[in-house]
Amino acid sequence: MVTAHRRQPSRLGGPWLLGLLARLLLWGSPGAWASYLRRSSSCMPIPHRMALCYDIGYSEMRIPNLLEHETMPEVIQQSSSWLPLLARECHPDARIFLCSLFAPICLDRLIYPCRSLCEAVKRSCAPVMACYGYPWPEILNCNKFPADHELCIAAVSMGENSSSRRMPRASCKDCELEEASTAREILENLCANDFAVKIRILRKNTTTTISDFDLDPSRVEVLKHGPLLRTEIPTRLQQWLDIDATCVHNIMRGTHAGVFVVSGEVQSDKVVVNKAYAWQKKNRNLHQAVRRWKHHRCPEQAVRKV
Repeated sequence: MVTAHRRQPSRLGGPWLLGLLARLLLWGSPGAWASYLRRSSSCMPIPHRMALCYDIGYSEMRIPNLLEHETMPEVIQQSSSWLPLLARECHPDARIFLCSLFAPICLDRLIYPCRSLCEAVKRSCAPVMACYGYPWPEILNCNKFPADHELCIAAVSMGENSSSRRMPRASCKDCELEEASTAREILENLCANDFAVKIRILRKNTTTTISDFDLDPSRVEVLKHGPLLRTEIPTRLQQWLDIDATCVHNIMRGTHAGVFVVSGEVQSDKVVVNKAYAWQKKNRNLHQAVRRWKHHRCPEQAVRKV
């Protein structure tokens, strides 16, 4: 059996890696999940061009990898196809899961992702892939990976059922800031949606892949509440901030705080934002529309009045 010497990572990327190394020191024989090292493999630096896994928390990876990519150019090419999914922010552990396969850490045995990690990522990310017509690939079949009681890379984030935080999920629908073209167009949009609110959004976490956003409760101005009670709107909008990571990320555009006029529809137990306008001095049409809204009658209102 050809076994490479253990090489410690030059950078430790966080508790997940420290925990893995601690478990490795206590583990006995390699077992079935280390059979990969029975054939020749080598340790190589993770290159800058491998955007998926560069700076993941360790600096060297094994070639061939767990997906049987034999060369670094092949690894770079194949891994780059997953970058759009990461951009959708479908699960905070998606990068760790993918890199455990594309760029397995260079130790004296191969460490697979735990089956539970695969299942958690699949549960959140497979629906997003389906939005674009891509099925969850067979090479990532979660049944191929070891159970949690074996040596494997476990999930880092809190469980989806945790009461302290809901798991952010990307939306199939892209959401971007709208250009406030004319006041009339904005008024028509407000009429067409179930609710419209002027809010201030704060970014409270900038250290993880998925940022957490808070609603400033002192800066909520309800323009239209529709089927919602005015008192429940802040709670519903905070829920939207928690679960529609992609939409909020696109609206914020990397800023730490901002004031927006958002409108959308009520779907069962959640709200869906369809339009968002940045509240800025230069958006005179938006300011004009909000001023006029209080006395504006939507077409259906005018018909009912007649």
